[in-house]
Amino acid sequence: MLFLYNAAIYIAGFFLKIIALFSPKIKLFVEGRKNVFTILEEKIKPEDKTIWFHSASLGEYEQGLPVIEKIKEKYPSHKIIVTFFSPSGYEVRKNNTVADVTVYLPLDTKSNAKRFLKLIHPELAFFIKYEFWLNYLKELEKSKTPTYLISGIFRDNQMFFKWYGGFYRRALKAFTYFFVQNESSKQKIEAIGFQNVIVSGDTRFDRVNAILERDNTLDFIEKFKNNQQTIVVGSSWPKDEILIAEYINQADENVKFIIAPHNIKPDQIASLKTQITKPTVLFSEKENKDVSNYNVFIIDTIGLLTKIYSYGTIAYVGGGFGNPGIHNILEPATFGVPIVIGPNYSNFAEATQLVQLGGCIVISHSGDLKQNFDHLLTDKNFLEEKSQICKSYIQNNKGATDTIMNII
Repeated sequence: MLFLYNAAIYIAGFFLKIIALFSPKIKLFVEGRKNVFTILEEKIKPEDKTIWFHSASLGEYEQGLPVIEKIKEKYPSHKIIVTFFSPSGYEVRKNNTVADVTVYLPLDTKSNAKRFLKLIHPELAFFIKYEFWLNYLKELEKSKTPTYLISGIFRDNQMFFKWYGGFYRRALKAFTYFFVQNESSKQKIEAIGFQNVIVSGDTRFDRVNAILERDNTLDFIEKFKNNQQTIVVGSSWPKDEILIAEYINQADENVKFIIAPHNIKPDQIASLKTQITKPTVLFSEKENKDVSNYNVFIIDTIGLLTKIYSYGTIAYVGGGFGNPGIHNILEPATFGVPIVIGPNYSNFAEATQLVQLGGCIVISHSGDLKQNFDHLLTDKNFLEEKSQICKSYIQNNKGATDTIMNII
């Protein structure tokens, strides 16, 4: 089976080069890997002490960041190496300040894994949440490098738990410890013979809790809000925006709306703007305009949403009408902002828990949206109740980073 796995990696690598001719995202995926070994040879010397963190994409990087920061504090003389699998992670965080070297992870061939690990020779290795690359794990095990899984999640549909997944189960022997998010994951990994597993929780709670200690002010948002009730729509998709635009067009004039779409391509932004009849301004055209005169502010840039949530009376988090589902609800929750989402959230533990607690409201159509937005805007006690649930949820679940660091 391992032979088939390696063959599949080589075949995928071949076809990705062809697909890259037609797909800008895959082109980044392919082109970005061409100079990885050259970069590592330039920036990592044989005498350097190094620690390696791997994340699939942006979400996993943010999830692992509290641990990366703590490790950097504990081992100030070590170089931190961060790798990404996906362009959506690497392209956004390639200039991060926490890592000494940030690169794409070369495809998981035997030769790549050997060359990569020989160049970086890590004293510790961390995989964040998932992505189990068999050749890399095999080389880490051979070199007896302490290897950890951070905020791991295990589900029944993963290869480890199939009758034919023996070669995947074998790869898990590379891990020194599994730090998992919940008891269910612990039970699953124990059932296939691993006892080196600890329920540490989710490091994302530590990540979002730390946001409260930072300066989250945005002068232009403060001016736009103008002390009025404000609904922040984060990471919205077209299906979300149809419902949101319908509500905006009939909403009270005293309610403000800030929309930060998931996709900020000009044609998508233009489509969104044409659906809205209220005075609307874009971030890219706000200069020399009095933003307080507008009802709707569309954020056609990236990197501001976390701070913008701090200004919300209500947060609508997008993605719940599509696949795989909703985006990050923990950022608005940490500010105590009640959250409204679409119906596709069952694969997200934090959303399921916050819905059960009552801090997050699920809607399935425009009538639901109007009813719940109106209720939150007009009933201060209802709004405050939801707000307190969200704040408490974050506070009650922080601490995963300390648990991990105590073991390491």
